[in-house]
Formats: sequence, structure tokens, C-alpha cells
Amino acid sequence: MRNRFSSAIVATGAAEPSTVFLTGDLGYKALEPVREALGDRFINVGVAEQQMVSMAAGLARSGLRPWAYSIAPFIYARPFEQVRNDVCLHHLPVRLVGNGGGYGYGVMGATHHALEDYGTLLTLGGMTVMVPAFGDDVAEVVARASAHPGPVYLRLGLAEEGDAVVPGFAPWRRVLDGHGATLLVCGPLAGMLLRGMRDLPLAQRPRLWVVAELPFGGLPEAFLDDVRASGRLIVAEEHVAHGGVGQMVATALLTAGVMPASFAHRHALGYPSGRYGSQSWHRAECGLDVASMLALIDNRGSALAPTPSPASREKSESSPRPLPGVGDAS
Repeated sequence: MRNRFSSAIVATGAAEPSTVFLTGDLGYKALEPVREALGDRFINVGVAEQQMVSMAAGLARSGLRPWAYSIAPFIYARPFEQVRNDVCLHHLPVRLVGNGGGYGYGVMGATHHALEDYGTLLTLGGMTVMVPAFGDDVAEVVARASAHPGPVYLRLGLAEEGDAVVPGFAPWRRVLDGHGATLLVCGPLAGMLLRGMRDLPLAQRPRLWVVAELPFGGLPEAFLDDVRASGRLIVAEEHVAHGGVGQMVATALLTAGVMPASFAHRHALGYPSGRYGSQSWHRAECGLDVASMLALIDNRGSALAPTPSPASREKSESSPRPLPGVGDAS
């Protein structure tokens, strides 16, 4: 998605001369077109994320439309005080862009993972979060973020839909029809699950929904109808449970008076084994891989204790590295 984001920013900058782009010395082999297109409006702040966010707030205060880009944990965790005090308390139109949401940076380890990003940022007044699920979503999401009057956090990942055909962008949309459970997904994880579930028999195939903007108020009536019809709701996200979409949806369902007979929430579990590996390995450890999700929708998997498939487990055992300070790591 990073290259698509770069192209969308070039188009935005050409159409809107108040666009300013800041990077924390990141974006090699992706942001060069942005630098060439924006010229003096492209600023490499260096490895100084707190300063970068404060600069973006000052630029926004002067009437410009700044974007601030970094690896996800470096744009929300390290400069959290600046995001809170300089951006959100003044409701400034700063767009924070975090690349590699969830376990996206894989073997680079926990310091590079963003497992609590949107849950954390949504505690701040006026923050809007946008999480494109598919590659074709990115241009529309950038346009929506650019037009938004307040602070925005944009979480990027890999486009994983492959050759799957998906409907055009909407904050909520059903991307797969079926007669099975209702499955709600946030983020690019949806592309992997779509490819893994699209050929299931209709009776087993889930009603697959994607949510791409947070927070949300009421739930779409079509989504509620699917939950009522299936009686089973599964929420999947590459984010911890606290502050995640699962909790938001559960609250919204209670408010709407809709009580599915079965509710399961699959989410990031951190580092259960005390080790780290690729993004796919972490997903398998958390029960977010296709095999584990298929077991869950077939009623073979536990909603509380993910059980990765033997193939996933065998693959995972060959690749992970110990976390620093855990077990036999030095």
C-alpha cells in the first residue's frame, strides 16, 4: 500500500498547494516521487518524531495541510504527548501516517509492531482512524483524510487481496456473501481471509464485512440484519483486544439491542511464546491465519484459545526468534 499512498499524495499535492509532507527519515524507494513533486513542501525532519508532530501542528495552525509519515509505532507511541497536546487538543488537521500496522514489520520485533495504535489514539478527542483493507482503497482513503477537518491517523499495511474482486471503498461494506457466520474484519487481514474463504460452499461461507473508519456510531442496518440472520458474529483484527474493534462492536450491539447467540473476537495476543517471526507467523500464533479462522467458523476452534493448524504450527516453529530479555535470548 505504501507505493499507492505515495501516488495518492502526489496527486493530492498537485491539486492542493497547501499540502506539506513530513517524514522521519523514512520512505526509501517509496516517497521519492513525493519529494520530487512537492519540492520545498517535502521535509525530511530526521529521526525526530516528537519534533515532527509538533512541526506538523504548527504548519496546520498556519493554514497548511500537513502529513507526517513514519513506521507506525514511531508516529503514535514515541510522540504521543505531542499528538495529544499539540494536535488533538487544538483539533488541528494533521494527518499521521503509520506504515506497517499490526505485525507488519515482522522479524524486526516488538519495537516495530503496532498492536495498540488505533485503540490508543482513539482515546484522544476528535481523532479519526482510517484503515484501508485493500490496495484500491488507498487513493479514496487519502482523499477522505485530506478533506477531513480534524486529526486523522492512517494505518497502512500490505495489500493482500491478490486477484480477488472487491467492491469500491466504503467505511462499512460486505465483501463476501454466504450463509455462515457473520465475520467483521478491520485492515488488510481482510484480503487474506477473503482469498481463503471465497471458494467455500455457500452454506459454510461467512458473510464477510470490512470496517475501515473508526470510531463509528451506530452499526449499518444491513450489518445488523446479517448478525440477526446468522446468529454468530466473529470479529478479527491485528490489534490487541483493549480498545479494538471487537470491543467497539460489542458496545454498539448492546446499544442497538442486538444479541447474537455466539460472539468471538480474534485479535493480537502480543507474544504468547516469547518469540517473534514473520507477520504470517504471528498471525498463526494468534489464531488469525486462514486455517485457524476456518476452524473457528466451522465450530471446531475455540473463541477464547486460538489453535493454529498443524501446518501453521510446523511453519512457525522453524522461523521465530526469541524476544530480547525472554527465555534464552541475550
